[in-house]
Amino acid sequence: MTIWPVQDAKARFSEMLDNCLTDGPQVISRRGVDAAVLVPIDQWRRLKGNTPTLKELLLSGHARADIPVPSRKGHRWRQTAVFD
Repeated sequence: MTIWPVQDAKARFSEMLDNCLTDGPQVISRRGVDAAVLVPIDQWRRLKGNTPTLKELLLSGHARADIPVPSRKGHRWRQTAVFD
């Protein structure tokens, strides 16, 4: 993966795009810190397609992670105060 300073990425965008299509993702840095990645569209679609939306997760009938959920068996309801 090549790291491009933002100034070079702007000035040589066509070259960066060609490198992305032939060599894979290209990292763009700003002030020495990685800021963004340019990836080929087919790779982006694969990554994007594997991520369910929040709505899909909430409407699915099963859990997506192995998170232990304690049983509520034996727990009593708390009394709540009623204000007039």
